[in-house]
Amino acid sequence: MGKVVLDVSVSLDGFSAGPDVRADEPMGDGGEALHAWMGWDGPGGAVDTAVRREVDAAVGAAVIGRRTFDLGLEPWGGTPWAGVPAFVVTHRRRDDLAGGNGGVFAFDGLEGAVRRAREAAGDRDTIVMGAAVAGQALRAGLLDEVHVHLVPVLLGAGTPFLGGERADLVPAGEPRAGSVTHLRYRVA
Repeated sequence: MGKVVLDVSVSLDGFSAGPDVRADEPMGDGGEALHAWMGWDGPGGAVDTAVRREVDAAVGAAVIGRRTFDLGLEPWGGTPWAGVPAFVVTHRRRDDLAGGNGGVFAFDGLEGAVRRAREAAGDRDTIVMGAAVAGQALRAGLLDEVHVHLVPVLLGAGTPFLGGERADLVPAGEPRAGSVTHLRYRVA
């Protein structure tokens, strides 16, 4: 069975989204800078592209928070990865929703969403998206790894990375430097 992985871009001052997250700025003010490395073709871009390809190739399912679903559905045009199921953590259950890109959204509580995502992913990874659901998954002992893409930007405010949760992390590979620094840890 694959791993449950938090894969997140974080500013140097510890934010995973900028301030004032809203429908027309789903990453908050300045937050899109956290994802610029994914399409970067300048110095270090080859490393960034390789890391992004590895993540994309490994993903078999996603677990996302309700707010991430609400804000991401339109820009994504469907699930975060085309054809890959996404399990939305929510207390407001509803029927499955087909995304416009071949993926399906299913709605469940935290433990049910993670269990169902792992089953759907099989030997591939389940990627956790969204600060609140990531913190809940860490607190519940459901995360196997944390992958951080440390972005050289200072947002000054926004959504704190894991919102004060505590965990012992063990390096799971060497850091890789592209336009950002890519770090991998196992949750002890």
